[in-house]
Amino acid sequence: MKSSKSVRLLAVGSALALGALAGVGPAHADVPSAISALQTGFTKGLADGYPAAIGMVRSGDTTQYLAAGVGDVSTKAPADPHAQFRIGSNTKAFTATVLLQLEAEGKLSLDDTVAKWLPNAINANGYDGTKITIRELLNHTSSLPDYDTSPTFYNSYASNSEPNRVWAPQTLVDLALAQHQPTSAPGQTFGYANTNFVLAGMVIQAVTGNTAATEIQNRIITPLGLTHTTFPTSDPTLQGDYLHGYEYQLFGLVLQDVTVSNVQAFGSAGAMVSTLDDLATFERALIGGTLLPPAQEAELKTTVPTGIGTTRYGLGIERYQTSCGQWVWTHNGSVLGYTSTWEISDDGSKQVLVANNEYHLQTPTQGQTDMSAALDNAFCAL
Repeated sequence: MKSSKSVRLLAVGSALALGALAGVGPAHADVPSAISALQTGFTKGLADGYPAAIGMVRSGDTTQYLAAGVGDVSTKAPADPHAQFRIGSNTKAFTATVLLQLEAEGKLSLDDTVAKWLPNAINANGYDGTKITIRELLNHTSSLPDYDTSPTFYNSYASNSEPNRVWAPQTLVDLALAQHQPTSAPGQTFGYANTNFVLAGMVIQAVTGNTAATEIQNRIITPLGLTHTTFPTSDPTLQGDYLHGYEYQLFGLVLQDVTVSNVQAFGSAGAMVSTLDDLATFERALIGGTLLPPAQEAELKTTVPTGIGTTRYGLGIERYQTSCGQWVWTHNGSVLGYTSTWEISDDGSKQVLVANNEYHLQTPTQGQTDMSAALDNAFCAL
């Protein structure tokens, strides 16, 4: 739950301002230590070129926030840790939750084939929707390529020259299928692809008659009171209090404002907008079993190996062992101008979230490396 009252503590340096807001509740010496770890990382992040970094640390009923840099380069307005930002692939956990809820209601099975609900969506270049299940979409073992590497898509999105271009979900799927033939059978190999979650959103609409955005609003955003969380489906602008998003262009020499960017490019795979507070509330509800019955909660947390260190993938969420050996649930999101990552303990009592407002579709950047280390160090301090 969010604290009902907070106070600001400021420490001002020569190049940036770092602030912490302490939530009401008993003091936890571990929270200041975690904030200190984030502060070190934020200083590095700004030196790496991030205009801003914001973060949240929670242990029990104590929450603190941290902000560094500027949320708007043109006005030099300080970054607000309560500002909205594009959450990118953190959208995937919302999409997976809706499908798990639909399964709990007996409206589908995660072992249904994609073709049962989308008969002609996957039927080209050796790909067969009758052999791929919904579960394999959600844990990225479908064998489907990612459309975001298609030159047609990448050149348009990376340049941000067409923020209002219509990308129909099936168009994105078709771009993916056209890239190459399958390199493995469904269910055998992990391969992260936004295509999987675009299809997941299409399944939601086929089953319910509503878009994924509508179902996420009605099933998650409204019940949890996520008043600063939205799922834009056509309007690429942001409203109210938000971080401006930026990308470095021309070999890192030019910082371009890309706050207004195409939201149909990722849809149910990555279009949502939220805040640190709202994301933290959603994470606790998801990991704690508030949103799903026990059977579907178990499915959510059943993981497959990714082949990347200790990281394992569940259904729209990841399992990861931090540098100090603690296991956490986590995910990250990166879309033009924004990156964000969260970690939460099994019991939901400990959380760390960070967001930055520069991303130019290249990974990992030094900023991402430094911020990832800061996130881990902060969680290990709790």
